[in-house]
Amino acid sequence: MEDQVVLIVGGSGGIGQACADLFAKAGAKVVLAARNKSKAEEKAKEINDRGGEAYVIEVDVTDLASVSSMAREVEEDLGQIDVLVNAFGLGLIQPLLDVKPDHAKEVFDVNVYGTFLVTQAVVRYMATNKKGRVIMFPGILGKAVMKNTSVYSASKYAITGFTKALVEEQRRGEVKFSLLYLGGVDTEFWDNPNIDMRVKKDKMLSTQEVAKAVYYAASQPGQSVLNEIVIQPESHQMV
Repeated sequence: MEDQVVLIVGGSGGIGQACADLFAKAGAKVVLAARNKSKAEEKAKEINDRGGEAYVIEVDVTDLASVSSMAREVEEDLGQIDVLVNAFGLGLIQPLLDVKPDHAKEVFDVNVYGTFLVTQAVVRYMATNKKGRVIMFPGILGKAVMKNTSVYSASKYAITGFTKALVEEQRRGEVKFSLLYLGGVDTEFWDNPNIDMRVKKDKMLSTQEVAKAVYYAASQPGQSVLNEIVIQPESHQMV
């Protein structure tokens, strides 16, 4: 990964920051894009103080101008984007009849429309460059549903369908896509008041484990591609 440009959208969150650490250690130029710029800046400083190379850019994934500016600035300042890690998302786990319409709209705006905007903006450059890898996080709820996840699962299934269609669409552009179906991960995701679910975070996947999977997907040699992978905590194992 030496000198490759890795754009991590969701760089203020646990998974994004763990990915940033791992890619930076491998010699990549890491860009932490986030709405919460202060948290991303703290992580970038840590990486740079250790001798790595990390940058921060503010972005609102639901705003076309903001997303377009992000992709353009990274390409102009650092060069071709080699890897896009879409590590952002908004949770909502509640019974359908309890879900407030405004909250549902926000989930679809961030998870679906945001993923569309970011992916379109970056893949536009990757297709021109005829290289690039995109890592998506539909999560396990983008593959198998559970009770009280109608809205959230719908947003995650959208990411799965979106990505699988892009695989067919971008074959000639030589852009490669990987889907990571992750079970519960110990992050701030569970601190959201709209997550009506009791969990044991100590039994979940760590962000470091997830980062290793992301790195593995992003560093496949030559023409190989990791299409999709399921990783779950032992207590959640699904076969």
